[in-house]
Parts: sequence; structure tokens; C-alpha cells
Amino acid sequence: MERSAQARPSTDAAAFGANDAHATPPFSFKVLATDGAARRGRLVTRHGVVETPVFMPCGTYGTVKAMTPEALQAAGTRILLGNAFHLMARPGDAAVRRLGGLHRFMQWPGAILTDSGGFQVFSLAALRKVTEEGVAFRSPVDGSPVFLSPERSIEVQRNLGTDIVMAFDECAPYPATRPEAEAAMRRSMRWAQRSHAAHGDGPGTLFGIVQGGMFDDLRAESVAALTDIGFQGYAVGGLSVGEPKAEMNAVLAGVAPVMPAAAPRYLMGVGAPVDIVRGVALGIDMFDCVLPTRNARNGYAFTSQGIVKLRNARHKEADEPIDANCACPTCQRFSRAYLHHLDKCGEMLGAILTTTHNLHYYHALLAQLREAIERGTLATLVESLANGWNETL
Repeated sequence: MERSAQARPSTDAAAFGANDAHATPPFSFKVLATDGAARRGRLVTRHGVVETPVFMPCGTYGTVKAMTPEALQAAGTRILLGNAFHLMARPGDAAVRRLGGLHRFMQWPGAILTDSGGFQVFSLAALRKVTEEGVAFRSPVDGSPVFLSPERSIEVQRNLGTDIVMAFDECAPYPATRPEAEAAMRRSMRWAQRSHAAHGDGPGTLFGIVQGGMFDDLRAESVAALTDIGFQGYAVGGLSVGEPKAEMNAVLAGVAPVMPAAAPRYLMGVGAPVDIVRGVALGIDMFDCVLPTRNARNGYAFTSQGIVKLRNARHKEADEPIDANCACPTCQRFSRAYLHHLDKCGEMLGAILTTTHNLHYYHALLAQLREAIERGTLATLVESLANGWNETL
């Protein structure tokens, strides 16, 4: 017999109780230590304390692929990302609300940040029509017409009951001319104002998103406009959309120093380890990316010595862990040979074990960065990481 939503067990009753859509959301952010531009902070949400800098695994459809909530917690996850666009499409944000909100629906007791859907709309370039009111497009699920506006995006995220809500924005493509980037940024700022008004005193903490393409002055204008509106956190959007790494780094180096110092800074969709280290050094506090989970499902493991490609034939009889310096359950118990075998056979366990390792590695890396900032030894750590990865940082 199917159990009712009320009868379902919760992994953390106190945390799920705090997910009441009418509750006043506690939120705070404090910088605890600095080392150059890098910051060691603490973010307090309705669903727990998050130490920063932090990496957020992507749980696009209400799950981080190949991971249970318990495994995520054991790997070190304290906050993850969900996506308003995809959850609006299925099972539907109203359905999630009726089922107790996203935390209860996916049985996740920690914090959740939701993307507004702006980037997903950007990826539907051939299927969408952008106007001042919002974006009309066809659902990628069933082809039905959908309209997403700043107000609708905020409504969806409110229905999901997430802790950190993102303003709706327009992401300029790469390459974009200056007029194209300027128009998208200005519209994003008008949408940010509408998102702010729609959010009001609702639950969750609202972040604004900096746009402006590859143009430093447009990025600075965007920061100023968002600061005038007044958000509790600020994200850098529109990067890692096809631009060369050098351009991405230059834009980030220009915009990070002018972002409000008292608020958390979030770099959206950028998550290679080398990019996280660069971002932390520039003062970024929050990161998300599908890289550790998607790469795991394709046999790529991140290690202290760089990437290990488990599909390579040389691992077929390698009786050694992915990373001898890693304390994760995968490295403590299983050999590269076994993981190579599982991947070759298409066994789900291979994706589970490699994802477990990759997320453990990411969280351990961020813990190292936090400790180094506290001790004032970030430069030494960066040099050590660069030597291990054979990368220039």
C-alpha cells in the first residue's frame, strides 16, 4: 500500500520542519579569515551551516546522480544545487510543493540552492523567444508551450522550498558582440528588479546574477545595478559558455574584486579543480558544476596527481586505488582494475564508486583551501597543487 507524504520518514525532522514555506528564513554570511583576496567564511541557512569556500554537487532533477542522500553527506556535501527549470518540467513544482517541498521530496536534510532556469533557457537557443516579459519556449520533455518570467521563476523556486533562490537572468552567448552583451545584461538587471519584487519577504535567500559577457565595464555596471537593488548574495553568470579559459580567467579577475565584500560570491557552473583554486584565490566563495559526477560516469577520476582515466587498458590489472592519498571508501576498498572492469561492463556500481571518490576529492580539496586560508598559507598550497596536477595556477 502506498504511504502518504505525511507518513514518510524524514532523515532530519528538525531540518525538514524548518522547510515551512511560511517560516522566516534565517540567513547570515560572515568572513572568518582572509589570505590575500581569498576568503574563509561561514554561511548559515535554514538547513544548516555551510563552511566556505564550498563546492555544491548538481542535483538537477532532485538527485545527485549515483548518490544517495546518506552517501552525499558522508562524502562531505552540505549544500547541493537543484534546477528550477527541470523540476518545473517534471514532476512539476506544484507537485513538489504538495509533497512537502524539495528537501522532503528527495530526503535531503542539508541546504539547497536552485538555479533560476536562465541558463537552461539559454541552452535552448533554437527553441526559445526572448521578450521583455520573459521567455517562451517548447518543453524539452513533451514539446508543450512554456513561458518563464522572473515572477514565474521565483514562484517555482518558492514552491520547491529551497534555501537559496536565484534571480532570473539572460545569459549572453559566446561570442557576443558588445551590443548583444549589453542588451542581455540590461535586461537581466530589469529582470533582477522584478525577481526581487516577486520574492519580497518570501522564504529563501535571494541572490542576484552578474552578467555582461566578456566586457569588464559591463560586468562592473551589472554589479553596481545589483548592489543598488540589494541582494543577500551575488553570483557570476555567463562564464564557461564556450569562451577560452584565458578569457574566463580575465573576466573573473576583473569582476570579483568589485563584488560586495560582505556578501557570499558564487561562480556559477565553473568547477574544474584548477578553476576552483583560481576562483578561491580571487575571493569566490561558492562553486557548482556537473564535472565531478558526469566525469565519474565516464570513467574519469580526479586525484592529487591529476585525472585518472579508468577506461585506459593499463588499468585492467592495476591493483592499486584511484588515489593512494585519498581516504574515501572507494580508494580504501577497491582497485583501479575493479573499477575498470565495472566500467567496461556498464555496471552501475562503477559509476557509484567513482562518483563517491570524485565528490570526496572535491570536498577534501575545498577543506584544504579553507584550512590554508585560515593559516595564511594559501600560496604554498596552490604551489603544491600545481606541482601535483602539472598545471600552471
